[in-house]
Amino acid sequence: MGPCSEDPHLGGASWLLGLTSLLLRVGSAGTQSSGNAVSLKGMQGASVSFHVIRNPDLPPVDELEKISWGIVFRSNYIVMLQVFPGADVPEWINWQDKFQKRVHVFNITTLRIDNLTLEDTGLYRARDSYTRGRQYDQDFHLTVYEPLPLLQIRTTNLSITPGWCNVTVQCDTPGTREDLTMSWVSRGLPRELEQREAARPAPNPWTLALSLPLSQPNASLTCVLRNQVEQKTATLDLGNICGHNPQGQSDADHLPGILVTVVVLLLILGAGLFLWRRGVKKSLEPGRAPLKGETLLTTVYSEVRRPGMAMMRI
Repeated sequence: MGPCSEDPHLGGASWLLGLTSLLLRVGSAGTQSSGNAVSLKGMQGASVSFHVIRNPDLPPVDELEKISWGIVFRSNYIVMLQVFPGADVPEWINWQDKFQKRVHVFNITTLRIDNLTLEDTGLYRARDSYTRGRQYDQDFHLTVYEPLPLLQIRTTNLSITPGWCNVTVQCDTPGTREDLTMSWVSRGLPRELEQREAARPAPNPWTLALSLPLSQPNASLTCVLRNQVEQKTATLDLGNICGHNPQGQSDADHLPGILVTVVVLLLILGAGLFLWRRGVKKSLEPGRAPLKGETLLTTVYSEVRRPGMAMMRI
C-alpha cells in the first residue's frame, strides 16, 4: 500500500486549534481588569488621592515598568499621563492644560488631584504595565460634591398655653439641593422627638411643628444637613424661645389673680368718684343751708379805704 494522504479537514482543525491556543496565551499575558471600580468621594475645592495596589496574582518576576493614568470617556480609555519608575516628573499625553497645575504624582503608584471641580466627576483608570507584556487595569469612580450651604434656623407661629409652648421651626438652605439628607436631633425632649430623618432629598425649608412641655427648660433642637462627605449643623435653644424659667412660669400662674385684683380696684375707684361728684352737686343747690363746719363765703362787713377818701361802711 502506498503512503496515506493527509486529510485536509484534519489539517484545518489542527491549524485552528493551534491558533486558539496562541490567542489564549496572548490573552493571558495581556490586559486584565480588577473588576469593580474603587469609589472615591471629594468636595469641590478639596483634594483626592488615587492609590494603585499590585495585583496579588502576578508572579514576583513580573516587574512594574510604568503606570498610565487616564480617563474612561464613553467607554474609551484616554491616557492622561504616564509615570515611570525612578522618573522625577510624569510624561503628559493629554489634558495637560486642564490638570497639570492640579495633578501631583508623589510616587509611581500614587496620584493626587487638588482643587477639585464638579467637572472632575468621572471614571479614572490606572493601567499597570509589567514585564513579559502583562497589563493590569484598576478603575476609580470619583464623585465631586458641592460644599454644603450655610444653615439658618428660625421660628414662627409661637404661642404659649398653660403648660405648653407651641412653635414651628424651620431650617433653611439657599436653593434646592440634590443628594442631601436633613434631620432634626433634639436634646431634652420627649423620646418621639429625639430624631426625625428625611427619607427623600431635603426640602427647603424643612419645617417641624412642635408642642413642647414648659417643664423642660433646657431643651434644644439641632438641624443637621449632610451629604456623602460633609455635614453642617445649626442649633436652637428652645428655652430662650419659649421663655422656660421658673419665674416666668410663676408669673403666668399668678396672672389670673392679678387681673381680678386690678378689676376690683377699678370698680372701687369708679364708685368713689361717683359718690364724690354726687356730693359736690348737692352742695351747690340754691337755698341749701351750709353744713356744720362749712366756712361762710361772704362777710357781714367789708371796709375799703383809699387814700384821700373817707371810710365807707357797707
